[in-house]
Amino acid sequence: MSSTAASAYRRIADDTFDASELTRGPWDPGHQHAGPPTALVCRAIERAGAAHGLEHMARLTGNLLRPVPLGQLTVEVHEDYVGRNAAHYSARVFAGGKEVARFTALMQREVETPTPPGTPGHPLPTAPRLPDSCEPAVMPFAGSQLGYADLVENRIAAGRPWAGPCSIWFRLRHPLVDDETPSPYQRVAVAADSGNGISAALDFKRYSFVNCDLTINLLRRPVGEWICLDARTQLGGNGCGLAESTLYDEAGLIGRATQSLAVRARG
Repeated sequence: MSSTAASAYRRIADDTFDASELTRGPWDPGHQHAGPPTALVCRAIERAGAAHGLEHMARLTGNLLRPVPLGQLTVEVHEDYVGRNAAHYSARVFAGGKEVARFTALMQREVETPTPPGTPGHPLPTAPRLPDSCEPAVMPFAGSQLGYADLVENRIAAGRPWAGPCSIWFRLRHPLVDDETPSPYQRVAVAADSGNGISAALDFKRYSFVNCDLTINLLRRPVGEWICLDARTQLGGNGCGLAESTLYDEAGLIGRATQSLAVRARG
């Protein structure tokens, strides 16, 4: 791992990458935040879909089997079905000699189909505030160690972050992969895994609430560098919970993300 990381990952081969400290998550200093590896899978599936002219990622679901360690990881992508207008893909992530995550995705063909005026629910809703009018935010786990909090920039659109429902803008400060400009979908993937963190309903020092999965549904291609999560966490009182995020870019609604949580008292 480089001590002066310029990107989240350094490409070693077409399917193998070296994770920098910028991917470090809040739960363990040796583990990655799930957002960057999810975005790396997104990148691989985007490329597979584009080969068939299918360039809209309508859904990405990740089952997070184990913590993803810092260091090398490998992404394998498989075509499960490719049709004229849609394709289904599966992917596996390996790190430290183990399979750490499995993903499925739906890619769709985009066709220009304007929404008729007066269609119920349209125009689509927008985020509470645009990022240029929002104050900066600093993640509570930002500190002496380089990590995910340094990979992204945050601004507060509404609410009180890390203390219940809120809306936070995300923008990448560094590329996902060296010498590449992240796609809009990759920007969403990096941010969407943070819904449970920014809307934390429990004290981070007394509880952990790690997500076991992540599902992102998108209705259109995002635009611009900023992605907003309007997030809330709901707890079942049984060691389980659900974080839900409505996703926006600066033009308006783009989709939703959900995370199933494992809630535990620390110590």
